Amino acid sequence: MGYYSKVAPSLKKFLKGKLLAAKNWIPGMRFQILKRGSKQKPLYLEDLIEAVNDDFLELRKMHLQEARSQLSEKQALVWEYFIPRKLSDFFYATNGEGAGKPIERVFYDLDRGEGITSAQAQNAALHFCNAIRDDKDFQLKHERLVCWTGSSFHVFLLLKKPVPASDYVKLFQYSEKNPLATFTGKWAAQVQKCVSFRVEGGHEKKKNALTFDPSQTPSGKLCRAPFSLHMKDANTVDGVDVPLMQKMLEQDSLVEKLQSYDANKTVKDLPLLAKRLP
Repeated sequence: MGYYSKVAPSLKKFLKGKLLAAKNWIPGMRFQILKRGSKQKPLYLEDLIEAVNDDFLELRKMHLQEARSQLSEKQALVWEYFIPRKLSDFFYATNGEGAGKPIERVFYDLDRGEGITSAQAQNAALHFCNAIRDDKDFQLKHERLVCWTGSSFHVFLLLKKPVPASDYVKLFQYSEKNPLATFTGKWAAQVQKCVSFRVEGGHEKKKNALTFDPSQTPSGKLCRAPFSLHMKDANTVDGVDVPLMQKMLEQDSLVEKLQSYDANKTVKDLPLLAKRLP
């Protein structure tokens, strides 16, 4: 929690008005405990920034029932979302909680199937961004953002104006029966012309293939926040979500550099990293 309190102010603009979520890793358990606005009271970044201070972090050394009388309502809510002494992924609702809300962000997870390397995912991300940039039929004004997730890559289209939920199906949802029916399949086909490994759209991870998966876009779905820790297991942080400039995808040894990020390095480089966020 101390780490997230340090990076949170840099996310004020990016996560303004977005409902937060946390996935808490519990040692010895096969599943994680997910806290989110559709099941708990809503938590916003502004609440987290207001609630977390040195006194609060000191109280978290205690059990909740011992500390509850000293907690504000927002501090108790942050405590509920981010369980003390546990590793937590930091998420947010991509386009709000509940079904049918307008789409403000289109979110692609570049899902690496077994046999696909991070370097290949980097190459695919670069060509995917170029395909979007060069597509004259795609008229939605947007900013593109690429993030290293700690394991692979995400590509975001941050729309200047929200579109109806139905436009996700019409424009972005991948169709196995008609792959070129939406932009997702069209852009994937363009990438396939540029790489030697298999790429496609969809939401199913496949062996020896990289999948451009937009399925976490609709409201009610979650997305990893920039600077979130990425966990290998309940005891091991194996990466950090780092925002990138698109041109960085052209760099040799980029993945090696990104894999060097841990919590300390992220906080140290935060002024530079935060400038990459729209």
